[in-house]
Parts: sequence; C-alpha cells; structure tokens
Amino acid sequence: MEDGRTDVWSKVPQVTLVFWIVKILATTVGETGGDALSMTLNLGYAVSSLIFLGFFCATLAAQITSKRYHPVFYWAVVVATTTVGTTTSDYLDRTLGLGYIKSSIMLFCGVLCVLALWHYSTGKIQVDDITTRKNEIFYWLTILVSNTLGTALGDFIATDAGLGFERGALLFAGLIAVVAALHFFTKIPGSVLFWAAYVLTRPLGATLGDTLTKPHAEGGLALGRITSSLVIAAAMIVIIAITSRRERLQTA
Repeated sequence: MEDGRTDVWSKVPQVTLVFWIVKILATTVGETGGDALSMTLNLGYAVSSLIFLGFFCATLAAQITSKRYHPVFYWAVVVATTTVGTTTSDYLDRTLGLGYIKSSIMLFCGVLCVLALWHYSTGKIQVDDITTRKNEIFYWLTILVSNTLGTALGDFIATDAGLGFERGALLFAGLIAVVAALHFFTKIPGSVLFWAAYVLTRPLGATLGDTLTKPHAEGGLALGRITSSLVIAAAMIVIIAITSRRERLQTA
C-alpha cells in the first residue's frame, strides 16, 4: 500500500449538480446556524467559534478515520467548516476590526497559499479522488479557509458594496453560472474551476442566509435563524438520504 494511503476508495462524493445543491444548502445553514449561536443565543463570536471549532475537529476525526466516502461524515464536516467560518470571519471583521476588505484579502491569500503548498507537496491538486491522507488534509484545510473567505466576501458585497443581501445572492449565483460555462466551454483546469465555484458558493449561501433571517428593515425576511437552520438542515438530510439510497441501488 502506498505511503499515506487511506484506502483505494475515494473519500469524497462525485461532483454533480446534486453535490452543488447540497453544498449551497450547507453554506446557507452555516450562515444561519453560526448567527443563531453568536447572535440569537448571544454567545458572541469568540465563544461560538470555539464551539464550532470543536464540532469541526470531531467531525473531521470521523471523516479521516473512515475508510471510504460516508455522506454523513463528509457533509457534517462541510457544515462544520461553514459554521466555524461564519463566526471566525465575523470575529476578524467585527471584533478585531479588520473589516471585510482586509479580511477577504487576507483569507484569499490564505486559500492561494494552501493550494500552492498542496500542489508543491503532491504534484497536483485532487478534487474528486481523495485517497491519501495528505490529499485529504489539504482538501479540508482548503475548504475551511475558503468557507471563511466566502463569509467575509459575502458580507462585503452585501453591506460595504451596498448591493444588499438579495442582489448579492444574485451576483454570486451569476458568477457561479459563469464558472459553470467556463467548465463546459473552455479548457481551464477542472481543479481551478472547482475551487472557484467552491469559494463562490459560500458567499452565495451567506447572502441567502442573511436574506432569510435579517430583519425587514435590513432587507431580510426575518424568518428566524434557528427555524431557518432546522428547515435547511432537514432539506439537506432528505437530499443526501435520497441520493445515497439511489447510489446503493445502482451498485447493488
């Protein structure tokens, strides 16, 4: 067995339309869930970040020790990265006073550094065939930093840039459509487009989450953070369960 090999099975799902739908739901529940803990329950950004960091470590441990792709473990880690990304970004932006522009630039450079180190260390960047421990660690580190970046970027567009939550969501949806078009009509490396789309789904989820939960005076629907989080999480669970059952029937 090759050094660092976890098993011959890839530990990430196939990148399909359903993958991106669940990813957007995960980023949206990350926004509403993160805000529910830090704002609705009034725990603050620092304490909430520590709680979600613990959740991230627990789910990541389950994911890494598993021998093959397990949808519950995988998507639990994704949700954990979006929640900890939400509260960490808010802590950097608001508590430390860095602001959305500085934190977005800093986190964007962080994503580029992780990807560069990943490519230097392994010779290529895998996105749909994660079978070694090293690739898996870089994969999740990139996701954690990119989801934190996406939170800051979404807040910047919605507030500092003045687009508001709804128009911000439309902007990021349009950018994701552009990335999809580039995938089908250009020869840009798939890994580059994958991470571009992955970063963009986070601010899309952030602006969608804020659209659902912010007060009417701020341009939101005021649906409530806890209720919205539970409904979105339920939708995720249903889609994942149906998809997993279909895949098992196809391989049976």
